[in-house]
Amino acid sequence: MDRLLKLVLVTGLVLGLAACAGPAKEGEGAAGAGGPAAGDTRRAAEAGGPVDAKTLLSDPDSPLAKRVFYFDFDSAEVSAEDRAALRAHAEFLAAHPGISAVLEGHADERGTREYNMALGERRAKAVAKLLVLQGASRDQLQTISFGEERPVALGHDEAAWRLNRRVEILYSGY
Repeated sequence: MDRLLKLVLVTGLVLGLAACAGPAKEGEGAAGAGGPAAGDTRRAAEAGGPVDAKTLLSDPDSPLAKRVFYFDFDSAEVSAEDRAALRAHAEFLAAHPGISAVLEGHADERGTREYNMALGERRAKAVAKLLVLQGASRDQLQTISFGEERPVALGHDEAAWRLNRRVEILYSGY
């Protein structure tokens, strides 16, 4: 009789614990509670589930895809359009404290080498300041200026100069 009573109690306990687990929720897939199934990261992101940083950074439809920000002649002021994109970068960095970014400041060929190095630095620091104000940690950011030394366009006209007045965001740690 004791064996039968123990068997009934153990069976009841197991069934009770199984009932507490509840039914599987839609979208949980094989990855378990809260994790996306293989190939399901976009749906998980839309549902607020976890998506790895590499996936977010490689998605061409993400606002994080924009990593080059252009400036007017002799200016280190971030445009209103770029502020919205930089907000997404700040939120990304705030959500991923293990990831860091290098902000490379550049200038066009006009002006002295020293002036352009300082202008590239002011541009990189302006982007860094905006990212920090919007939630990124200062410890995640490094600024560097290349001045006119690394042009992406080799022409000597406004079209080339416009492309060379920029800050590029380079991520690492993911």
